[in-house]
Amino acid sequence: MLPATVTTLAIVIQDQASLRASARDSATQQAVLWQGDVLEIRGQRGEYLQVYDHRRERGGYIRAVQVRRVTLSPGEAPGLLAVVRFLRDAPGSEALGISYAAAYLRAAPAESLTAEPLDAVGTMAERLARRASNDKAKARDPALAAHLEVAAQYGLKVKSFDRNGHVQICYDGEMFRRVLAMPGAEPDQQARAALGLTRHECVDPGIGPSDRYQLDLWRATVLDRVPATGLDAQLASRLHARRAGVWSAVAFEQARRGEPTQAAAQRAMQELSAVSTAELGEEAQSEYTDAAVRVGTVRWAAEFTTRATGKLAVATAPGAPGETCVTLEDTRHPVSNPLLKRCTYGTVWTASARSNSAGTALALAVQPLDTWRELWVFRKGAQGWTVDVLPPGTSNPDLGYVEFAGWTPGAKRMLVAREVRADGHFRRRFEVLRLDTLVADRQASAPELLPDFERWQDSAWKHQTVALR
Repeated sequence: MLPATVTTLAIVIQDQASLRASARDSATQQAVLWQGDVLEIRGQRGEYLQVYDHRRERGGYIRAVQVRRVTLSPGEAPGLLAVVRFLRDAPGSEALGISYAAAYLRAAPAESLTAEPLDAVGTMAERLARRASNDKAKARDPALAAHLEVAAQYGLKVKSFDRNGHVQICYDGEMFRRVLAMPGAEPDQQARAALGLTRHECVDPGIGPSDRYQLDLWRATVLDRVPATGLDAQLASRLHARRAGVWSAVAFEQARRGEPTQAAAQRAMQELSAVSTAELGEEAQSEYTDAAVRVGTVRWAAEFTTRATGKLAVATAPGAPGETCVTLEDTRHPVSNPLLKRCTYGTVWTASARSNSAGTALALAVQPLDTWRELWVFRKGAQGWTVDVLPPGTSNPDLGYVEFAGWTPGAKRMLVAREVRADGHFRRRFEVLRLDTLVADRQASAPELLPDFERWQDSAWKHQTVALR
């Protein structure tokens, strides 16, 4: 925090500035200072300012060119705000921008305060947390940890999660909450606040199912408070994409709770279709792809369960606590004699069951997590019936789906589509699998590059999938 009784301060503008014991370059270094650190000025000796660092409780001297003097008077407030506006969108200068914003909030008369400085602080704090979560950015910029400490002195808090060996750092969003609560906040400011409070990667992975459901409902409410009309095209599309991802999570949780899922899943698909991809920049394109994959994982939640009309069908029944047991049935024989039975803790989308014409194979979508949907493939072989699980990907994946896309004539091949995020990169591919081995004969990044896809893709899949967006 800024010293309460001091009106003239020095804000450090350079990283690794030295606080020395006396006013000379050869003096002992008392501390290493970083941009955004704030010091109380107590005097001057030549090229050095005599200062006191309240955060470290240490006095010393610093070169005057390494700081900017700030007088916390109402007359200086407009100049401070101008600097905040300049630094707000300057990556790498978040700690300095937050320091100037804190000075502005001290200097500006209460009656003149708007949501703008709060929006700026929240934006910079969120960007700083994003950079601190990026392993490559941390390797390139050793100052990131120090900048987080500088931000913390102004009361900004971050939280961290371990996600598969990766540390995710997130801003707690206090400034964004204040923006949403402030009368007169502009629509763009409200939209940025809602996006900052609802990031998917900032949901605690250790949260329980009930608490997660309530959190997702809260996230949906926050996003719905901000109308997309009146926003610039990119921000409106980001808002639609985030809503799509959140409503997908709501639909999955409703399925696990045994509640109707169609409304939430259809809302997710509607929000995804409202995104204007032509207006998105490179970073926002990644947000859109993320939303599309999340919607793709739960798209079967929008469908009403129907009984299969082919030679094979599936039925579900409760198993052990939390389990669902799937039985494979021959529709031409009594259901009391199932062909195969397998249980899972995942959500079974029975409406997805698709049998081939020969009655020797059936594909079924099973979703163990809200961001992960697998494909179960039941096959009849020489030793009887078996079931194999096809995952969306195998190389450090964390988000994805794989789905049935059609059968080729002769019951020898199956068409599948996969979309997955692995190691931070999205990959979409279409494959023709041999049914006897489930190994891809051919694969491509677009279905039109595969003649079998062009000719034999399932018409219902083509109409419903998000893989062809």
